[in-house]
Amino acid sequence: MIPVLLILIPLIAGCVAFMLKSDKAAKSWSLLASLATLVVAVLGLTALKDYSYHHIDYPWLELLGSNFSLAQDGMGKMLTLLTAISYVAVFASTWKTEQPKSGAYHGFMLLMQAGITGVFLAADFLLFYFFWELALIPAYFLCSGWGGERRIQVTIKFFIYTFIGSLFMLVGILILYFKTTTHDFALTSFYQNIFVPAKEQSWLFWLFFIAFAIKMPIFPFHTWQPDTYEQAPIGTTMILSGVMVKMGIFGVIKWLAPILPTATWAWGDTVSWLCIIGMIYASLLAMVQDSLRRLVAYSSIAHIGLMCLAIFSTTDQGMNGVMIQMFNHGINVIGLWIIVGYIEKQFGTAKISELGGIAQKAPVLSILLVVFSLANIALPLTNSFVGEFLMFSGVYNSTITKFSTLFTACAIVSIILAAVYTLNMLRRVLFGDMNANTVNAVDMSMNYKLVLSVFVIIILALGVYPQPFFELTSDTVTNILSRMITKTP
Repeated sequence: MIPVLLILIPLIAGCVAFMLKSDKAAKSWSLLASLATLVVAVLGLTALKDYSYHHIDYPWLELLGSNFSLAQDGMGKMLTLLTAISYVAVFASTWKTEQPKSGAYHGFMLLMQAGITGVFLAADFLLFYFFWELALIPAYFLCSGWGGERRIQVTIKFFIYTFIGSLFMLVGILILYFKTTTHDFALTSFYQNIFVPAKEQSWLFWLFFIAFAIKMPIFPFHTWQPDTYEQAPIGTTMILSGVMVKMGIFGVIKWLAPILPTATWAWGDTVSWLCIIGMIYASLLAMVQDSLRRLVAYSSIAHIGLMCLAIFSTTDQGMNGVMIQMFNHGINVIGLWIIVGYIEKQFGTAKISELGGIAQKAPVLSILLVVFSLANIALPLTNSFVGEFLMFSGVYNSTITKFSTLFTACAIVSIILAAVYTLNMLRRVLFGDMNANTVNAVDMSMNYKLVLSVFVIIILALGVYPQPFFELTSDTVTNILSRMITKTP
């Protein structure tokens, strides 16, 4: 029942939120629902070990061979925990932010949570696609209804990208469905009861990868992302950047690579080059950004590119690094977005050139921005260091490509660039002379301090002792790699 509750609580709470007229009532209800979901996620992670608590399978569309099948493996537990933590952080940190039509806003946010959680739990390909769309539709309404001045233009671009990607994926799902011997959509059927010739795998691979690459996003499918992150309401941006991008990584790991392993091997170098180009390109663009929002957006593209590169290294180290880094990236980037949102709200701008000297009046804000920034560039003893070290090791030790050393060197360049633009941003925002915007700076309120303090504890704890997360996802890594490696030439 754990998977059902993780979806049902935000789904029902979201429907109820639409009927709430008061801003305070909508916020209170949404925060309560997110806390309840977090309790269930933690309970499933720690207290309930029986497999029956983490798997359900009911008839759904029987004529099509699709069941309402949910299964929570180690990766699913980790990502649903990240989702639950993220929503509590978003609702708590934006508690004092006034939202027009608050009931509708929080209703869409909770429906998006139900969809994202469903993606991480679905054990049926048609059900996976259903939740994929359920997660995206509320995002369109949130961006277009509560975004910035260019929200309509940006939302249309976001819609076109994701619609095309979803259409490609649906076509691919249907083609694979007819190739299963059992003619059903169960994950086990796509793993065990299917044969796809190498030539067909080659073009089927791109139907799925384009959909997942748009969601991550990976170069050259990334151009919707900086605009959307800049124009979307800050709470929605936190979820898009911290959680929803993991849908694409998750899709590659669980639904693409194990089902089409020969094509994954054949196109591995091509995808890896796209990742490398995207990492360096995004890092260079981040260096010249004047907007904090766009800087964090481009930084996220570079970090996701490294995760995708590590997946296609097909190594135990690389895959373990990706597993823990999915969680770490979510914590770090949401922390950064919370701080960016606070700066934007207090000073009326997110432009770096219009800030400066904040450390003189807001020491707590400054310390927290430094901590999250250093975690984002993988400083030793922070959570990201462990994940990035493993991913670099996995890429370097990969035996399925002759470019492993070159890929590693290029990835290291992107990390160096990340340190450059991050430290430069800290210098310009926190230090130097104050100006008209920052002269009356006020330090963070308690709700921000509480949320970010919890995130700092997570950053330091996972930086010192990440072993529990490796133990949580070890079975998933072994299962996925066995399917990828045994069918590669």
